[in-house]
Amino acid sequence: MVNYPVLVLNQNYEPLTICRARRALVLIYQGKAQMVEDGNGFARSANERLPLPSVIRLEHLIKRPRRRGHRLTRYEIFSRDGQRCQYCGKESRQLTLDHVMPRSRGGPYTWENIVAACTNCNRRKAGRTPQEASMKLLSIPGPPEPGPLFRLPRIHGETRPVWQKYLGNQAS
Repeated sequence: MVNYPVLVLNQNYEPLTICRARRALVLIYQGKAQMVEDGNGFARSANERLPLPSVIRLEHLIKRPRRRGHRLTRYEIFSRDGQRCQYCGKESRQLTLDHVMPRSRGGPYTWENIVAACTNCNRRKAGRTPQEASMKLLSIPGPPEPGPLFRLPRIHGETRPVWQKYLGNQAS
């Protein structure tokens, strides 16, 4: 039960992260957090029985830098492109990065020049532009849409119903 996921809220009730119940109990015991929502069950120590929290709120405000945008990473490009090859549309976990204007010809490393491609399409295109290879992009590449400030990590593929009022529409 001490590995139970617990939602951590900032002092202003803004969602910060998720921790394990063991860490949440330590924060409560140290006076750094308070329990907002009771979880299911109890943790036992030598002298007492402690209720497991489902949501805790920190006693002091944690200042977080605001997200400026997505970093240009493989994960973000594959996510932006929906895990699909941007030439043939095949959905795959075995994708590669393709530079629309090849790097060998001065193509930049930017959101607008990189797409997800399956290995067959990437080989077929080789060091050419899509027009030269007679291939068409399914969508025009660009930076991804800004997302929520808090991304809910998936722990065992579940979210707690009691968290919904703190997460709003971010839980999806």
